[in-house]
Amino acid sequence: MPGRTWELCLLLLLGLGPGSQEALPPPCESEIYCHGELLNQVQMAKLYQDDKQFVDMPLSIAPEQVLQTFTELSRDHNHSIPREQLQAFVHEHFQAKGQELQPWTPADWKDSPQFLQKISDAKLRAWAGQLHQLWKKLGKKMKPEVLSHPERFSLIYSEHPFIVPGGRFVEFYYWDSYWVMEGLLLSEMAETVKGMLQNFLDLVKTYGHVPNGGRVYYLQRSQPPLLTLMMDCYLTHTNDTAFLQENIETLALELDFWTKNRTVSVSLEGKNYLLNRYYVPYGGPRPESYSKDVELADTLPEGEQQEGEGGLGAGQLHTCCVRLWSPVNGCLSCSRDWLVPCSVLTGDREALWAELKAGAESGWDFSSRWLIGGPNPNSLSGIRTSKLVPVDLNAFLCQAEELMSNFYSRLGNDSQATKYRILRSQRLAALNAVLWDEQTGAWFDYDLEKKKKNREFYPTNLTPLWARCFSDPGVADKALKYLEDNRILTYQYGIPTSLQKTGQQWDFPNAWAPLQDLVIRGLAKAPLRRAQEVAFQLAQNWIRTNFDVYLQKSAMYEKYDVSNGGQPGGGGEYEVQEGFGWTNGVVLMLLDRYGDRLTSGAKLAFLEPHCLAATLLPSLLLSLLPR
Repeated sequence: MPGRTWELCLLLLLGLGPGSQEALPPPCESEIYCHGELLNQVQMAKLYQDDKQFVDMPLSIAPEQVLQTFTELSRDHNHSIPREQLQAFVHEHFQAKGQELQPWTPADWKDSPQFLQKISDAKLRAWAGQLHQLWKKLGKKMKPEVLSHPERFSLIYSEHPFIVPGGRFVEFYYWDSYWVMEGLLLSEMAETVKGMLQNFLDLVKTYGHVPNGGRVYYLQRSQPPLLTLMMDCYLTHTNDTAFLQENIETLALELDFWTKNRTVSVSLEGKNYLLNRYYVPYGGPRPESYSKDVELADTLPEGEQQEGEGGLGAGQLHTCCVRLWSPVNGCLSCSRDWLVPCSVLTGDREALWAELKAGAESGWDFSSRWLIGGPNPNSLSGIRTSKLVPVDLNAFLCQAEELMSNFYSRLGNDSQATKYRILRSQRLAALNAVLWDEQTGAWFDYDLEKKKKNREFYPTNLTPLWARCFSDPGVADKALKYLEDNRILTYQYGIPTSLQKTGQQWDFPNAWAPLQDLVIRGLAKAPLRRAQEVAFQLAQNWIRTNFDVYLQKSAMYEKYDVSNGGQPGGGGEYEVQEGFGWTNGVVLMLLDRYGDRLTSGAKLAFLEPHCLAATLLPSLLLSLLPR
């Protein structure tokens, strides 16, 4: 490679070249688990079917020794280690995934929690008992070595044991844990919930926020902020005000993270409104999906280098290494196997990788929701998560602000209670002005670049109903009409995640447990009897879907396919996983709420609008009778 080209490429990598952007920092400092040549060579060699497997493997010796041995091996092979030798290196210096965790049976698990007695249907009651048993299967505890030698693990140490989602997800995840905790509290496992809550609070004290999950490569991104709601659920079941008093400032610190790092201003009709978005300004491929992110970046248009300050002629193809740069070793290790055009190296690739991380932060990784409005709405390369103001994120924060106001009032701190009451009031005004659409009867994500709403259907469009963050008393009636107009009530096996079929897992035809909860409880909380009855019918459909698949496969899944008889879902970056934490939690919540009415019998008919009217007629007639 000519010297001048190498110099310019290196400058581009460092963010110093003409027309380049400053290189974003890596997801964490580890040159094994987050960035660097070792990670690049192993992941691009695809030694494992799932990239996550490698970054979950503990080290056998200190990371400095591993890196030194690798550097020598790589140099001996001109920075392109043959696959077999690379495999031998990994086998020698890494342990199998999961070695740092041990099975854990929660001490507060008991045989027959009270809620089981509320379930009338004998088959559903027996099933609920089996789901209650699954908490023991999903319990994990960290080995002492994770505390004594944290540098040898990608796992972030947590003092207390916890419940995991299941499958490939052997560590805790932030927003999953809310629905897990709801299920645990029904199982009368408040001490387990308190320990999980304490883990999250400790993370906030250390990092200022709750990471996406319990791995160092997740550190710079969070997930939907439900920590305050978790505390509220725990308090409702235990009345442990002392625990709230000890941790109220930590809850405030987490909300400060979203205010300081994820706030955007939206100008409408001469007024400015502050709302929040998902935004992760960190570079490089996601370590757990490294090869997929590199290959996706390789599909970006290369463009042409125009003649300019660097002295490169138009149309010349100059190359340099993909992502071997780090603050320590620079971009000094490069082989022709990893060469790409300089023109797409820094800005476009880094922007793409940052948007993928923002999509992961949303919990919706990935969906048409983050692709619509871009130059290529059918490809993940067009992802633009940070350019949208999401309904659900702002509804979650609105709810958290109300809860914080209530918490401070409970603790006798009127000034802080007033502060959060005002914040909620301001956010409510912003939700109404920017996201609410009166004509449609729903809220919609707002596109910051296009300056308009994304009017596609997503269950999250009704999250403010679930979060009780609205001012219009007629909103439940409008939400019902919105569901009918989009024919959502005709889906027999669950509420679809969208109506777009992109092959992404957070799109049609998949249905996810937390999204069922957002709609069902949103309607169930409404004073409108018609809304409450539709909530029950949706709950019945979801229970039957989960129950029927469990009968066939003796397993619970993370998602289900509404177009294929409710079978386990698909799409996305990995095979459908079983376990499954939040699915179990939502089912237990529905069985608790509607246990006296739910049945395990034949499937319901589609709720076409005219059928819906017939279903609701008895309730409507009852509501007209004098009381």
